[in-house]
Amino acid sequence: MEPTAITHQRITDDLDRLLEVLPAAVRQALQAPAAREQLLEVVLDLGRVPEARYPGRAVALGEAVVERSDLEAVVQRLGAFGGDNRAGIERTLHRISAIRNRTGAVVGLTCRVGRAVFGTVAMVRDLMDTGQSLLLMGRPGVGKTTALREIARVLADDLGKRVVVIDTSNEIAGDGDIPHPAIGRARRMQVARPELQHQVMIEAVENHMPEVIVIDEIGTELEAQAARTIAERGVMLVATAHGNELANLVKNPTLSDLVGGIESVTLGDEEARRRRSQKTVLERAAEPTFPLAVEMHSRHRWSVHRDVARTVDLLLRGQLPRPQVRELDGDGRLQLREASEAPAAEGPRRPRLANRPAHLAAVPLAAAPLAAVPLPDPTAPAAATSGHTPGGPAPAQALRVFCAGVSEALAEQAIRSRRLAVQLSDAVEEADAVLAVRQQLGREPEVRRSAQAAAVPILVIKADTLPQILRGLERLLQRRDPDGPAADPDGAAAGHGDDELEALEECRLAVEQLVLPQGQPVELLPRSPRVRQLQAELAAHYQLATAEFGSGGQQRLRIFPR
Repeated sequence: MEPTAITHQRITDDLDRLLEVLPAAVRQALQAPAAREQLLEVVLDLGRVPEARYPGRAVALGEAVVERSDLEAVVQRLGAFGGDNRAGIERTLHRISAIRNRTGAVVGLTCRVGRAVFGTVAMVRDLMDTGQSLLLMGRPGVGKTTALREIARVLADDLGKRVVVIDTSNEIAGDGDIPHPAIGRARRMQVARPELQHQVMIEAVENHMPEVIVIDEIGTELEAQAARTIAERGVMLVATAHGNELANLVKNPTLSDLVGGIESVTLGDEEARRRRSQKTVLERAAEPTFPLAVEMHSRHRWSVHRDVARTVDLLLRGQLPRPQVRELDGDGRLQLREASEAPAAEGPRRPRLANRPAHLAAVPLAAAPLAAVPLPDPTAPAAATSGHTPGGPAPAQALRVFCAGVSEALAEQAIRSRRLAVQLSDAVEEADAVLAVRQQLGREPEVRRSAQAAAVPILVIKADTLPQILRGLERLLQRRDPDGPAADPDGAAAGHGDDELEALEECRLAVEQLVLPQGQPVELLPRSPRVRQLQAELAAHYQLATAEFGSGGQQRLRIFPR
């Protein structure tokens, strides 16, 4: 982890201006400094007690319910609401959103506190010097608009850029005709109606010669197309989009063009064999509108993708992207690390997209059977292991397990819940066994090769879920007992019922998704003789021919098209 200079943040919120428009009882309940600290929003719903919301909790404000007259008084102090049912307070960043009944009367108000946080831009200050377009993603309330506001100010004031802010709901630069000082010398263009945002984006480029366009909440296909048009004209874009991570945008048909768009491509036979994939795969259609992307996990922890095109390609191929993680520690120091250096409690980031159907392996995994390599025998009862630190010394008698595609957070939870004598390992060569998700093991052949070279057995599970991980760890521990289930060559011991169901489901998916519709043969995963017989009988119901290939523990069934 690489520390950088200390970052100081300064926060201004003009909270008194917001409290002035609220009912007297609510205003009185929020007078104490402790009540204002980290206040996110105040909710006023007709016939209910007012509520103040803070990160992770909500607090009732008094005991009296909100009357219709209270709502009407607040609305009168605010003025007219826009077409998006939002209003503001002039020259502040606060936002008030209305809930209406079927007749249009206001029956609820969400009064969100707007804060200008000076200093957050240090997280991505180096990215702004590149001149490339930047996309911010994250769940609602994580601070995307706050960061956008500060980026606009730094680009305009510190870097001397011509910046135009497209402010659809007046959330970036506040309500009123005079922008809030938080955006510095950046200019602001207001939008009459939300559905016209894409037109105002194009108008800004054609009429005002900006070097940078700042947009909040790109959410429609027209806005995505307008963003691409602007980027192709050489104007830098800084925008936000709702979505926890880049994979969400890749799967979103409306917004996928922001990261290059997705198209279906049919591969030739040779290329499909080389890739070990289906003939029809998903690929990126064009260069991304935003070459840089930031996933905002919290206000102090961001993941930066410096090459969005490469990240999207990796996701579509089912591989793990490795963004740079940037985090502010308690002393205000910015810490930089690669995703592979993330703490164990966070677990590995898993790809959300792949060109293979779920639970289907079109190519067999050459993992050595567990019974082929003995595991160390225990000499003491299993002890609880917790507080694992990757790479640290393993507890005595603990089974060292390397996880491939398995969340270390879930593995730790499984170890603690059953008090298993298991220690997670950082390297295959230092492990006693490998616990792998089937598809991930196929995507990381180096793990398989390292395990075979070090004579480390591999146990494959079908999904990265807590029950599957727990069952896998227990079976690994059982394999250390020579009289346990490992001695059953046909897999008939207790606990193999799930394997049979999994194998039959794998066979069904292979037939219905590949063999019948695409006419291509499929090899299933290595199974025991009894399970292979069940798979062959299932294929026979589809009137398909089968044959067995391989030897020893790698015997597997191949299904042929008609």
